[in-house]
This record gives sequence, C-alpha cells and structure tokens, in this order.
Amino acid sequence: MVEEGRAIFLQIAQAVEDAILDGSLAEESQAPSTNELAAFHRINPATAGKGVNLLVEKGVLHKRRGIGMFVTAGAREALLAERRTGFAERFLDPLLAEANAIGLSPADVADLIRGRTAPPDQGTTP
Repeated sequence: MVEEGRAIFLQIAQAVEDAILDGSLAEESQAPSTNELAAFHRINPATAGKGVNLLVEKGVLHKRRGIGMFVTAGAREALLAERRTGFAERFLDPLLAEANAIGLSPADVADLIRGRTAPPDQGTTP
C-alpha cells in the first residue's frame, strides 16, 4: 500500500477514508486502532496514530474514552463533499480553463464528455 513520495500517515488516513466511503467501515462503527493499523501496514504505531489524529481533527473519527475510535455520524457525506470539491479543483478547473483557452464552452465540454462515456453500442457521430 505504501506509495513512494507521499507521507505514510496521509496514506493511512486516506485508506480509512476510503473504507468509510465504500461502506466497509460504517458510521458509528469502531475504526481500527493505531496498533492494528501499524501491524497491518507494518509501520510505526506513531505514524499510524498521526493518520488517525488527522481524521479526528477533520471530525471523521471520534474517541470514546476507554473503548477506542469510532466513525462519526455524517462522516461519509462530509468526505464525499470534500472529495467532490477536491476533484473539481484538481480536474475540472484546469479542464475548463483549457477549454476556454481553445474556445470550447461548458456545453461543448459536456458534449465531449458524453461522447466519451457513451456505451459502445451507441457510438458517436463525428
């Protein structure tokens, strides 16, 4: 799982976020402990803890004293909103800037996207 050039604690946080988004880690369910994450990924528990703490700061996880970390109610929707915003900033904003530079309107871009995503049996007309 470890990606070169990207902080491991960020990768741990994203893995937990991904589990929340795909439903394998439900809201209000107990999240893996830092020791479990460290053992699974073969990393230092402090590094795993840093990833978990990042999620606590974001409000995705919360601690129940003496029990462990749990997924916060509403975490999935909050993560979806964050990812959608990030998607727009990383991909759509540059796409629309380039489209504008070459004279394509947002409607033209939408048509191009629809043409690229049409099922093979429908095809597109040139």
